[in-house]
Amino acid sequence: MYSSFKTKLQQLSEIGQKRAFPEISHSGKWIEQNEQRLLNLSSNDYLGLAADNQLLAAFLSQIKDSEIPLTSSSSRLLTGNFPIYAELEQRIANDFQREACLLFNSGYHANIGILPAVADRNTLIVADKLVHASLIDGIRLAECKWLRYRHNDYQHLADILAKQASRYERIIIVTESVFSMDGDIADLATLIQLKRQYQNVLLYVDEAHAVGVFGKNGLGIAEQQNCIAEIDFLVGTFGKALASMGAYVVCDQVIKDYLINTMRPLIFSTALPPFNVAWTNFLWQQLPQLQSQREHLAQLSQRLRYFIQQELGQPMPSSTNVVPYIIGDNQQTVIIATQLQQNGLYALPIRPPTVPKGTARIRFSLTAAIIDEELTQLIEVLRVVQQQRMENLE
Repeated sequence: MYSSFKTKLQQLSEIGQKRAFPEISHSGKWIEQNEQRLLNLSSNDYLGLAADNQLLAAFLSQIKDSEIPLTSSSSRLLTGNFPIYAELEQRIANDFQREACLLFNSGYHANIGILPAVADRNTLIVADKLVHASLIDGIRLAECKWLRYRHNDYQHLADILAKQASRYERIIIVTESVFSMDGDIADLATLIQLKRQYQNVLLYVDEAHAVGVFGKNGLGIAEQQNCIAEIDFLVGTFGKALASMGAYVVCDQVIKDYLINTMRPLIFSTALPPFNVAWTNFLWQQLPQLQSQREHLAQLSQRLRYFIQQELGQPMPSSTNVVPYIIGDNQQTVIIATQLQQNGLYALPIRPPTVPKGTARIRFSLTAAIIDEELTQLIEVLRVVQQQRMENLE
């Protein structure tokens, strides 16, 4: 009965795409695997908050006399609604100077729930070619017509809009702000200019990899590019730079009310634990004070990008702390990841279908917890690995 599954797994193994859960333990910015201590270069803990024991102690001290349950035990629409949810939603809405905010269990829940809720047969979704898998899943679940424009090619998008705008009641442009595999950034101002040309175009921006890292107050690329007010669906997550769990959308009140009534992952899911939401609420208030971490992270990232581009001779799409080292071949990528781990560096291979065929890579996710000396170690190891790679190709 399971022979077809076994055959598929064997095929994935032969092409270097079979995956398995790593057997690891964590100690701050370190990974412990097979009795080896490795610097974690694949974490989304961008600001280094997840292992900040002082922050945790301050949070626990603040809530020690509060009765905050460890579970909501229900959907928010039944008995699972708690005051801390509304408190955090109001705080986020106020910080973005928008009417409303709505919480979700994860970024995946947000992306597979919002688009199907607001799209119908009279809707066209036009998405950047490289948007995250969760957005692709959400688009497919929407069961409406959809097109993809070439990555960050706004002329291509403009051509699509000019051709399609009159044919649909609603068009939704979908993009990430920081793209999770290449680490490059969308030009939100240009997207807004395109949106302004049509009365029936909405803009959906996923800021999962930007919140906390960019902007004067850590509110993301939309804050950095000064265009928060004109993004219809501004989505962010708490599970990366915010060292927590969950997600949100910042929007107009009518959109929030509509989602509460139509979004299936929200309606039919047990809500996040109130204790978890309280932790997120505490961390969110720290964001404006974390500018030194953001600056340190930016400096580390610029240094690594420069090395890979200038010394290793690779094109560098990234302008963020998500830095790809593109190798191409799946098996070779796995080999290089193993070499890095043998040198105390935990950096994982990213292969198709997560990235396009022929672009397998090591994706370095730098965090503010990394110090200059540790980045120097990474650069020195990469230099040796690249030299060995070139010798093997000769």
